[in-house]
Amino acid sequence: MKARLPKGYEKSGGPTNIQQLARQAQKMQEEMDSASKELEEKEYSATAGGGAVTAVVTGKLEVKSLEIKKDVVDPEDIDMLSDLIIASVNMAINDARNERSDIMDKISGGLNVPGLF
Repeated sequence: MKARLPKGYEKSGGPTNIQQLARQAQKMQEEMDSASKELEEKEYSATAGGGAVTAVVTGKLEVKSLEIKKDVVDPEDIDMLSDLIIASVNMAINDARNERSDIMDKISGGLNVPGLF
């Protein structure tokens, strides 16, 4: 039985295409690294409770600041304040993650090869 090469392999120069693919992958990796560095420097803010709590998160998914309006602080209802803090922090983190995912998908064309990027 004769071994078959992938369609177009003989006509395309074979190893030359592999080198071209490697260069494209390297360029894509460089673009992703650059975008990742830019995203890490960005800040994302989100509010909860009609602006009662505002959380600011970095692109590294670290909480940078948390602003709580005085009128929302009720010693009798700490649970509500806790819920507002959690909600605002989670929204800011989701915004950061979603933007990172969108940008990386644009760069990679949706390609998802584990360990490559």
